[in-house]
Amino acid sequence: MDKYIEKIENDSVLKLIKPYLNNKEAFLIGGFVRDILMDKESHDRDLIIIEDELEIFAKDLADKINAYFIELDTVNNIYRLVLEDKINYIDITKPIENDLEKDIKRRDLTINAIAYDINNKKFIDIVDGIKDIKSKKIKGISEQNFEDDPLRLLRVFRFYANTGFDIDKSLIKIVKENYKNINKPAKERVTTELLKLFEGNYAHDALLKMDECNLLEEIFSIYKEVKKIPSNSHHHLDLFHHLVETVRQIQILYESAEDVIKKYLNLEKGYGVKTIAFLKLAGFLHDIGKPSCWTIEEETGRHRFIKHDEIGSKLVVPILKNLKFSKKQIEYIKKLIKFHIYPSSMMSAPEVTDKAYMKFYRKMEDCVIDVIFLAKADRLSARGEKVTQEMVDKNINNLSWLLNNYLKMKDNIQPIEKLLDGTDIMELLGISQGPELGKIISALKEAQISGDVNTKQEAIDFVKEFFILSKLNT
Repeated sequence: MDKYIEKIENDSVLKLIKPYLNNKEAFLIGGFVRDILMDKESHDRDLIIIEDELEIFAKDLADKINAYFIELDTVNNIYRLVLEDKINYIDITKPIENDLEKDIKRRDLTINAIAYDINNKKFIDIVDGIKDIKSKKIKGISEQNFEDDPLRLLRVFRFYANTGFDIDKSLIKIVKENYKNINKPAKERVTTELLKLFEGNYAHDALLKMDECNLLEEIFSIYKEVKKIPSNSHHHLDLFHHLVETVRQIQILYESAEDVIKKYLNLEKGYGVKTIAFLKLAGFLHDIGKPSCWTIEEETGRHRFIKHDEIGSKLVVPILKNLKFSKKQIEYIKKLIKFHIYPSSMMSAPEVTDKAYMKFYRKMEDCVIDVIFLAKADRLSARGEKVTQEMVDKNINNLSWLLNNYLKMKDNIQPIEKLLDGTDIMELLGISQGPELGKIISALKEAQISGDVNTKQEAIDFVKEFFILSKLNT
């Protein structure tokens, strides 16, 4: 273990704070220690300090290291210090009942309950967490801990998604017996864990294991309907497993992507997680509209799902609102679901013009990479008997060309200029705010994206004509 002790002792943040600890009983615990032992990089440090005036100490430490002080939980004495780089931070708290052993035994998983004694430069591992890291096992400490905080039921699969470790059978049993309790924690906490799960390399497998434990449908009740859709001539998998496979294919595409795309997908998009997590979530939800529009043609036996993309984009909104996603995050996932067929459909046309490419890029705005990635993953996840390898290869090659073309020209794509705003249109047509105005604004934007409207006068003429035709058609 000397190698890992040396890594901790050489940690720049520990070196920064150590002179100000004044030999207090201080311990690193949780994710940072776990990640060090797994040879991973970590930026969040949980620090347990046995100190009566902890708030005063934490504020004083923040001043000395030029960190930003945040009160996370004054009742339980939890304080956060965000360092100047805004990447590294330290959460400082007291042990439960001022007893380190009790604190360790109240945690969720053994791999998250390893402490490091800063003064004595040694690990404290009373629950065999180090052994479980070496044997790649996810074990719980006690069932009571999962009853005390049911969010931990979901954390089991988040850590599985991020490590690929085997989940202990006794822990699976605990989840199966307590899965309904996942509705008790605040939705924001559930969403954070979900997104961290989707960020993991093994998210697809984690979803299957969640489903085995009945946890998945407790969070996403819509999958009760999704599971009713069987495989068909274009899909070798039933709908549920097609959606899981889409998540897996997004991960595979990410791993082989060029650096510029990886860099984009690694950008944070909220809740402290990367864009790739939101993209995988969209992949998992992209066909939820299918149960609502499922038909089977009598003559051919073909399964049809007409307008499932539009229906799904509407169904996903209340689901994400319930999980407390932000408006911007909901719009992102909604957009990906609505347009996941668009790039493949466009590229399958007999002739695709430069105008069509430009319309697609401008319409997708900053989601071009995401939509193409989802379209590729969707294609690779549907291998029914009617789908030949030639069809798959052609589709994927076309989408790859569309993406590479975008990467070459994206810096020269001009954003859509706002030629008329809502106030301008209301004054021009003598109408008030409402659904009618929204339709006109959307139609004008579409006309600009298509290149049919390029000047303010053309916008005025378009709006007037659209308004007159809409009146004639009602």
